[in-house]
Amino acid sequence: MISPTAHRTVVVAVGGNALLRGGPHATIAEQMAAARTLAVPVTGLLDAGWRVVVTHGNGPQVGFIQRRADLVRELAPELPALELDMCVADAQGSLGYILAVAIAGRLRALGRDPGRVAALLTHTLVDADDPAFGRPTKPIGAHYDEATAHRLAAEHGWSVAPEPGRGWRRVVPSPRPRRILEASSVRTLSDAGCTVIAGGGGGIPLVETADGGLRGVAAVIDKDLTSALLAADLDAGLLVITTGVERVAVDFGGPGQRFLDRLTPTESQLLLDQGEFPEGSMGPKIRAALDFVSGAPHRRALITSPGALPAALEGQGGTWLEHGPAAPAHREGPLTAGRPQ
Repeated sequence: MISPTAHRTVVVAVGGNALLRGGPHATIAEQMAAARTLAVPVTGLLDAGWRVVVTHGNGPQVGFIQRRADLVRELAPELPALELDMCVADAQGSLGYILAVAIAGRLRALGRDPGRVAALLTHTLVDADDPAFGRPTKPIGAHYDEATAHRLAAEHGWSVAPEPGRGWRRVVPSPRPRRILEASSVRTLSDAGCTVIAGGGGGIPLVETADGGLRGVAAVIDKDLTSALLAADLDAGLLVITTGVERVAVDFGGPGQRFLDRLTPTESQLLLDQGEFPEGSMGPKIRAALDFVSGAPHRRALITSPGALPAALEGQGGTWLEHGPAAPAHREGPLTAGRPQ
């Protein structure tokens, strides 16, 4: 297990799909079982001397909540509509509960204090003039036929878009996170010895209003970008981003596919510029890791799957982004100045 330095906080970003081991319609019991599996490497980090902050995605779960709201709207139109910012808040609460219980249960099984786990409702400030608000692209909720999608769009002011072979869905903006309002509270809890669960789903999205207040908006923030921002706010030494693959690859799925053990910030930016990491796949994770690592020489980021995380933390897997010599450890060969050969 890697050891902490003076910057001994680690932020572990868990994807919302990582809790759906039972498939896209995983039951709550199945999501809790997945969380108990994730709790093992989290407590391993605690044992190694790290202060741990867990963030998480909630895309599938927000979709479930939005679908329930759609059904209720049809059956009981007199009930208040559930807006997207409320759906994000609901998912933060439920997934915070699932993860907190799993980690606390693991601590209790190890004979340690299960009361030192805190799930914190987290708000993220975005710019009201972020260009993303002019071009919503993030799909949420159920699939509809084209006529139904356009009817709902007209009724509720939605933007909708087709997904080939699956129907039409609502799409919402995904603005860049600018400030996490509870960052200092996360730090206080972490410094007090709590394992903190925060930044769920990228945070509940807020904008500043003309009268000096705050207002929730219909948007979904990328949880990896929020995780990188929070890790920087906490002066963390390590950001862990879990995903569906053990290591990052170039030419993923193609004849020249190669897995990368290590990347520097310069190499990461080069491969991003070459289009190796698509925006709908690995791109946001690489960008988040790059944002974090580029901010200070002591910072490191690890991208790997939940199942491979324990071995990766022992230096036996995953893709590491860190400062250092320009030649990455690479399974099948060196990384040239152009595309990997």
